[in-house]
Amino acid sequence: MIILFGLKNCDRCRAARTWLSGEGVAYQFVDLRDHGVSEDQMDRWIDALGWEHLLNKRSTTWRGLAPAEQGELDGERARHLMLAHPALIKRPIWDLGAQILVGFDDAVKAVIRAGGEQK
Repeated sequence: MIILFGLKNCDRCRAARTWLSGEGVAYQFVDLRDHGVSEDQMDRWIDALGWEHLLNKRSTTWRGLAPAEQGELDGERARHLMLAHPALIKRPIWDLGAQILVGFDDAVKAVIRAGGEQK
């Protein structure tokens, strides 16, 4: 079963959920604000995607951070920020078991339709 991580009020996450339901795909939705992210889960995402691809520097949350928090980012600092502020994580995050994806576009849809294997 697909686990979809995101925010319940995020337009892109709502669109992904609507699309999954329309496709008849079973999934579980996990709201990052309500449930947070475990350190193990964050490490898995970073290993699969890279922290640079996971950190959302366009978010309202990012813009609200102090300049000192935004400056001189490395993997460990970015990890700490995303754990402390889950809204900094790009979304939605798709956990397909053996594969982790981020975003909601035609490429993600193709992988889901193919059963989780990239073609």
